[in-house]
Amino acid sequence: MKYLFLVLFLISNGLWSQRIEWKQDRKLVWSNFKSKINNQNGKDIVAYTHCGWVYSVVKSSNPKGAATIKVETIFNEDKSWKDDKRINDYVLNHEQKHFDIAEIYARKLRKEIADKIKTTSDYDKNFQTLYNRIIKDYRNFQALYDGVTEHGMNKEKQAEYDQTISNELEQLTNYRKL
Repeated sequence: MKYLFLVLFLISNGLWSQRIEWKQDRKLVWSNFKSKINNQNGKDIVAYTHCGWVYSVVKSSNPKGAATIKVETIFNEDKSWKDDKRINDYVLNHEQKHFDIAEIYARKLRKEIADKIKTTSDYDKNFQTLYNRIIKDYRNFQALYDGVTEHGMNKEKQAEYDQTISNELEQLTNYRKL
């Protein structure tokens, strides 16, 4: 029953919101930012990227049976905002990097899952703890990225993060979604 609810939730969420799955060869464009509302309460904010990941799990009724967890990095078009008067390609790059950071942490989550969760019992014992740790690290990194780059306005720091993000994606290539 709970899996039916999860499936219905994901289907209804997909019908009511427009989500883009992260792919190496697909970059965001300004038309992906469809929200008309700047809910960030900052007059200096030029754009806001609403991204992260979703996961689904299939467990066995046997604790020793396999548990399959799929993690998908997503960008929510209807929750992402832009100030049409102040956008440019440089700002779009900064926002793309937020989406790329989400993919980095999805890959870290996939790696932890591959290393530590084989069975339903493993899932029940370990998943929530490792998920909570990775999501905390993800949120901290996103905040640090915005702080150090001054929301992308510090071009030198932005260039450093562009390289760091690219390197992290490369190092975690084995954990990209296939």
